[in-house]
Amino acid sequence: MADRVPEIVRARVGNPEAIAEAAARRVPAASPLGETGRAMIIAADHPARGANAVGNDPLAMADRGELLDRLCVALSRPGVTGVLGTADIVEDLLLLGVLDGKSVFGSMNRGGVAGSSFEIDDRFTGYDAATIAAMGFDGGKMLTRIALEDPATAATLEGCARAVNDLADRGLIAMVEPFLSRWVDGRIRNDLSPEAVITSITIAAGLGRRSAYTWLKLPVVDDMERVLAASTLPVLLLGGEVTDADAAFAAWQKALSLPTVQGLVVGRSLLYPADGDVAGAVDKAVSLL
Repeated sequence: MADRVPEIVRARVGNPEAIAEAAARRVPAASPLGETGRAMIIAADHPARGANAVGNDPLAMADRGELLDRLCVALSRPGVTGVLGTADIVEDLLLLGVLDGKSVFGSMNRGGVAGSSFEIDDRFTGYDAATIAAMGFDGGKMLTRIALEDPATAATLEGCARAVNDLADRGLIAMVEPFLSRWVDGRIRNDLSPEAVITSITIAAGLGRRSAYTWLKLPVVDDMERVLAASTLPVLLLGGEVTDADAAFAAWQKALSLPTVQGLVVGRSLLYPADGDVAGAVDKAVSLL
């Protein structure tokens, strides 16, 4: 698809309405869980927060043509049900015509730029609920990092609650990704202990005036049975950056057996696997479902 980048640019320059037209033509997914009743969503919203690194390459995700190539391969694999991204990436995919029959989730808050002094102040700089609805998408995702010692957390929680409300009012899924976080040597670090994840779940589950459309996007940590007992909300497991693929796949498989878990949302570990085989990595993840 990299050779189609000039085509995308021509559309953006000469016919920007082609994006809305492509969205209107798109065949929506019958269900965010796909035909098998399990979600396999490819995440690609990292660059908008300045998080372009994969492994030792700090700019791995910054080559848009290559990222689109990898996304198109992933989306073409059987069992992949959808994509999560910011408007620039989702609109590229719309122009490429690869989102028919896929669920689409718009990434909403990318203001907490990676490595910044204001990272915990994660403002809503991406999709809003009105646009997600107008484009015919399935829902919106929000990162919800809770740093107890940082007063900027309050504004983030308020923004996320407002987004949950706006999505629920339209009958759209609010995909909330909570972490209990803290500043360590000038950088935000997420606490992945079971106790911290449980606390983040109980806070996130209570956001908004309705929970009927709220789903949680959670890391796989130790003692997941106890962790997921903290809420009855549907859960999608996040992948994150994986250093040991075999261990990660084994942990995902075990967690997928728990009653609230509905599937996976995975990005870098499938789009940029160590062996370079995107199709193989995606197929292995799908096989867990």
